Amino acid sequence: MKALTCSFYGLGLIGGSIARALRQARPDTRILACDVQEETLRQAKEEGIADETFPVLDESNAPFFCAADYIFLCAPVSHNNENLRFLKKHLQPGSILTDVGSVKAPIHELAEREGLSGCFIGGHPMAGSERIGFANSKASLLENAYYILTPSSQAAPERVEAFSALVRSLGAIPLVLDYRQHDRITAAVSHLPHVIASSLVNLVRDSDSADGLMKLIAAGGFKDITRIASSSTVMWQQICLTNSVNISDLLGQYIESLQKVRDEIDGGDADRLYSFFDGARRYRDSFIEASSGPIKKVYTINVEIPDEAGSLASVATLLALNGISIKNIGITHNREFEEGVLRIEFYEPDAIEKAASLLTARGYVIFLKK
Repeated sequence: MKALTCSFYGLGLIGGSIARALRQARPDTRILACDVQEETLRQAKEEGIADETFPVLDESNAPFFCAADYIFLCAPVSHNNENLRFLKKHLQPGSILTDVGSVKAPIHELAEREGLSGCFIGGHPMAGSERIGFANSKASLLENAYYILTPSSQAAPERVEAFSALVRSLGAIPLVLDYRQHDRITAAVSHLPHVIASSLVNLVRDSDSADGLMKLIAAGGFKDITRIASSSTVMWQQICLTNSVNISDLLGQYIESLQKVRDEIDGGDADRLYSFFDGARRYRDSFIEASSGPIKKVYTINVEIPDEAGSLASVATLLALNGISIKNIGITHNREFEEGVLRIEFYEPDAIEKAASLLTARGYVIFLKK
């Protein structure tokens, strides 16, 4: 396997994680990085992730940067268009230009207009975290996550296969899709759910009483299905603006389905209501249990604790002393759909088993979330 040179325009959470995975899986890779954050570049250089760093690209260093085998556009989507246009005149014939955005049509259309379809292969690593920036990047972020590749029809098959092989070497799962198909799928399974979750939260906010009883009681199922409403406001604003046609179309279908079930509820149609819930349950239960989709799995356990002072603190201290990081912890007051009074959320799936074993050994009764 020949040594590669990879350039990164932007070294945040995703770009940084790809660079780290490259350094781990293929240590002989030469990595060049450009980022506006000086601290990011300093850290990347000190940790041995980047071999060369640039706070800005200009006519003097862009040819060197663009001589790479792979050039990753990892800056915010709003900057990628200007970055692509600037890099165009410096690209080498053998280079593959890619990005990591969650909406593919705009950059594919730009690449086509700029005559870059033959060397552009869109990319979307379906991984992420609430934590942002290079400081929170990690090679393991890509492990067993789908990494969607969206080559144009002009991209040579051998280039697509080479990129797929590179993705596999990083521990991710390459999935080759047409960029239009990608945007339709992610609109359905990621973008629309975020719109719905935010809309539902706003509905409860606007319908709540002055004393906030809805908010007080909300827990269990409501908190689970609206968790993603806490995501980045700016990011989802931009996604809705760039994938608007697909989101709007699917939103229209969803509104029609809500009207249909409303009619069944108003009409007391027991058979159709049963089919509605049973069909959803069966299809939902057929999903593969994995965290590689666009909406990330939550790693939680519920624990029975006595109703006495210091109980919660005792559990938190026990986990902390054993090196288990807690993302969130709290008492579940609405237990209509919950078992266990204390809900603990972790950053990593491995923490669940470790915490469960530790707590069980200390006599706690735990319930694993399904």
